[in-house]
Amino acid sequence: MSENSAAAEAADAHRYTAAMAADIEARWQDFWDADGTYEAPNPGDGELGGDPVLAAKPKKFIMDMFPYPSGAGLHVGHPLGYIATDVYARHQRMTGHNVLHTLGFDAFGLPAEQYAVQTGTHPRVSTEANMENMKVQLRRLGLGHDKRRSFATIDPDYYKWTQWIFVQIFNSWYDTEAKTARPITELVAQFESGERAVSGGRSWSALSAAERADVLSEYRLAYASDAPVNWCPGLGTVLANEEVTADGRSERGNFPVFKAKLRQWNMRITAYADRLLDDLDGLDWPEAIKLQQRNWIGRSEGARVDFQVTDTDAITVFTTRQDTLFGATYMVLAPEHELVDSIVPAAWPEGTHDVWTGGHATPAEAVAKYRAFAASKSDVERQADAKEKTGVFTGAYATNPVSGEQVPVFIADYVLMGYGTGAIMAVPAHDTRDFAFARAFELPMRCVVEPSDERGTDASVWDDAFASYDAKLVNSANDEISLDGLGVVDAKAKITDWLAARSIGEGTVNFRLRDWLFSRQRYWGEPFPIVYDEDGIAHSLPESMLPLELPEVEDYSPRTFDADDADTVPEPPLSRNEDWVNVTLDLGDGPKKYRRETNTMPNWAGSCWYELRYLDPRNSEKLVDPAVEQYWMGPREGQPHGGVDLYVGGAEHAVLHLLYARFWSKVLHDLGHISSVEPFHKLYNQGMIQAFVYRDSRGIAVPAAEVEERDGAFFYEGEKVSRVLGKMGKSLKNAVTPDEICGEYGADTLRLYEMAMGPLDVSRPWDTRAVVGQYRLLQRLWRNVVDEATGEVTVVDAEADEDTLRALHKAIDGAGQDMTGLRFNTAIAKVTELNNHLTKAGGPLPRTVAEQLVLLIAPLAPHIAEELWRKLGHSESVVHQDFPVADPAYVVDETVTCVVQIKGKVKARLEISPSITDEELEKLALADPGVVAALGGAAIRKVIVRAPKLVNIVTG
Repeated sequence: MSENSAAAEAADAHRYTAAMAADIEARWQDFWDADGTYEAPNPGDGELGGDPVLAAKPKKFIMDMFPYPSGAGLHVGHPLGYIATDVYARHQRMTGHNVLHTLGFDAFGLPAEQYAVQTGTHPRVSTEANMENMKVQLRRLGLGHDKRRSFATIDPDYYKWTQWIFVQIFNSWYDTEAKTARPITELVAQFESGERAVSGGRSWSALSAAERADVLSEYRLAYASDAPVNWCPGLGTVLANEEVTADGRSERGNFPVFKAKLRQWNMRITAYADRLLDDLDGLDWPEAIKLQQRNWIGRSEGARVDFQVTDTDAITVFTTRQDTLFGATYMVLAPEHELVDSIVPAAWPEGTHDVWTGGHATPAEAVAKYRAFAASKSDVERQADAKEKTGVFTGAYATNPVSGEQVPVFIADYVLMGYGTGAIMAVPAHDTRDFAFARAFELPMRCVVEPSDERGTDASVWDDAFASYDAKLVNSANDEISLDGLGVVDAKAKITDWLAARSIGEGTVNFRLRDWLFSRQRYWGEPFPIVYDEDGIAHSLPESMLPLELPEVEDYSPRTFDADDADTVPEPPLSRNEDWVNVTLDLGDGPKKYRRETNTMPNWAGSCWYELRYLDPRNSEKLVDPAVEQYWMGPREGQPHGGVDLYVGGAEHAVLHLLYARFWSKVLHDLGHISSVEPFHKLYNQGMIQAFVYRDSRGIAVPAAEVEERDGAFFYEGEKVSRVLGKMGKSLKNAVTPDEICGEYGADTLRLYEMAMGPLDVSRPWDTRAVVGQYRLLQRLWRNVVDEATGEVTVVDAEADEDTLRALHKAIDGAGQDMTGLRFNTAIAKVTELNNHLTKAGGPLPRTVAEQLVLLIAPLAPHIAEELWRKLGHSESVVHQDFPVADPAYVVDETVTCVVQIKGKVKARLEISPSITDEELEKLALADPGVVAALGGAAIRKVIVRAPKLVNIVTG
């Protein structure tokens, strides 16, 4: 080694490098774990209690959305939200809060099961391996989680309580008068006493056990029913609406999805529709997310109207335009409507139009063929404005209750069972879709809302429908009622009263929201705590029999079928373990034979309540201790519904997870198990870290790291490739792992870079070349405190000059406010500006400045902050130190520039105190020599003062 090289190496012996960062970070992560630095105590003397000082502080419960333990591990896009909540949590600890921040794993799900099917590896084995890998990656980032509170949804100790909650929901009903959930035993008591009548007039005592079960099933908040579902033969399971893509295929696997009628478990979330809507107002959520939930719930006011088909059958419709009843000239049922089979006649009625039959010999044949056609389309496809309207006549007619006319009844795919009653009264003159259908099938039209243009009232010659809520009714009268001349609002009220008086309709509210399909034909999910007796009656298991653990099976996959074969039925994997399925149990009335439910719960089940388990994760006696839940999540000032103080995650969960979790919280609250009505008070959606995707001439992604840029073009192995900004992922060959960045620069650098890239709620492109900027910030910070040659601290016990104090306190004030507001990019900019000021000032830092600088950056870069804090002579962790407080005297600028204008033109600039009054500023401006000269003795008509920035003098 040369003399110069040796000297250079000695000079940099204590320089902040990636190797030093790795050593510092590993040591402090070990210390935090051993010390329990991030453990948040619960109130009281329970297992997680015991620190009265911390527990007496104001609390802050901060959560990230559940991660799924993918086999691919993390790329740098995944930790964005985790780092942000960690920075926020650290700042909250330093500002006097008892902070609960932890992270578990949402570990049930399809990917692990698919891997098990492919490899024969038990899903638990691969899932636990994936979790361990993610834990290592997350630990390396220095996240301050209370690890005592972590868990996975696949832990039997956890899903025992998921099953327990299901039992509570199963054994509850919604009292529409009291607007609350109540135990099913109270409903039974009402039936037994006669307080509530049984439909059909029979007494409760006269009903068989099976009949009583059927009655209760109509009320239970969790119930099994035969209903139209999304059946995916290629996956061998049914799917929720939200798991089907817009083109009618499965979100997982891209298989065709069909409509089928199967017996499945459902959650009666519709009972809570009004409360789910109303309580949004008390939440601190992005308006866009609230709007998505409001639209999904879809509340609309209108009327229910009955159209009689036979002496015993009537078609009930829900309409928001009951004022147009006189214009209903045909009806349309969803192909899956339960009345279709009973109203279809054996032969076509005399005079049936050929265009109505679809060329089929009988109504039954036409209906069967059309149903098969409609089943192959998704709800989204069915609702799309297709140019060609399809449908078929059922052969049945219904009676329009206001005109007495016989109107034909069709089935068509543009009517869905998922909205209203699955039936519509078609008013083609005033609805665009009905108009197109009527044109295609040569159906009559009647104008009942007077057009405001020149088209007239003969709808047969119109080019399109006329729709208006601000017009008068016409052609709308019979011997008993006339709506002619009324506006829409008055006509609605009048016809609704008329219908109600004759018991053929009533005013009502309808929701787009459907009950939640809760069954999956999967292995890797929570088993239902339900067994069926020999009469097929469902019974819930008592708490003493929970958890009901997953049994072993030889084959983890559900039976799948030809992806295009809609005429198949599910066969869940659990059904193959006969010893598990068929059991003898004593449920309180002696040993009996039962058959277990072989479906499993959907992967959403475990994430519907996990915030509660974080509070009391080791409680084996209760879902959660009431005092603990009240402390962390109970309602309080500014949070009328209670809930988590900050919940960060992607906007893609706007409907499914968030709506389902809100529903479970409300049921648990109604039943007295928790004090919070809502699970998450404040919601924040982080953006996405994107990356460039490079594709060759075949459109195939090539490794981004191996692409070269030459003269503005991009090349891979000599071939020109295209570049677009997109998602980051293994399949796109553009993923960058946090391990790579930590290895090259250190975790603190990665943390700073991800927070500095831009506003947290905005998507931004990843650029590995830009990471070095934050690395250099940390190196300059290190040099400002530590001598790189000796490793000794260079600070001095001296007073800081005024310029430094102003730079310091402005940074403290601005960065503190930014961290509170989740504006971490601007907080970093303020810290950088301060550090640059200190670097340029030269010389050793005053100790007080160095210490406050370290405390200022501690939430953002905790490892280097801990190391410097210790080097500065402190024996306690920086984590629980007080965040610096700005001195207002140094935050305000010493002087500001005031512009003095005469007739709108600048005549002087004054350096003044920012606290100057209007009167003082006016006197100074008028006395300024330049202003006096510019006035030249002219009369002053008016002086406009906007202290401290502007004086405008008006003359003449």
